[in-house]
Amino acid sequence: MSKILRTNANPILSAAVEYHGFVFTQGVVARNLDLDMEGQTKDVLEQIDALLEQHGTDNTRLLQAQIWLKDINDRETLNKLWSAWLPEGGAPARACVQGILADPRMLVEIMLITTK
Repeated sequence: MSKILRTNANPILSAAVEYHGFVFTQGVVARNLDLDMEGQTKDVLEQIDALLEQHGTDNTRLLQAQIWLKDINDRETLNKLWSAWLPEGGAPARACVQGILADPRMLVEIMLITTK
């Protein structure tokens, strides 16, 4: 049976789950919810970089992204930072929708599937 590696697991979620060379991240939100959309997005992408590095991969191996925005009108800000963060020609399959997030101060949440 293949091993499942769970990173920073707690009773309701893991920061990431690795299985057969695939890494599935939690929905990552900003640590400082007082930041604006740009600040929160930069923080989320920094956290994702660290999480992927912990699993021996990076943003060149992205397969799928699910993104939730508190306000879909922030999509332009997100896309500017997202495009700069992605390697050229490395965009994953992606969904970006407006949603009600767990805390009203959360402006963006990003969840990824990647491979090693």
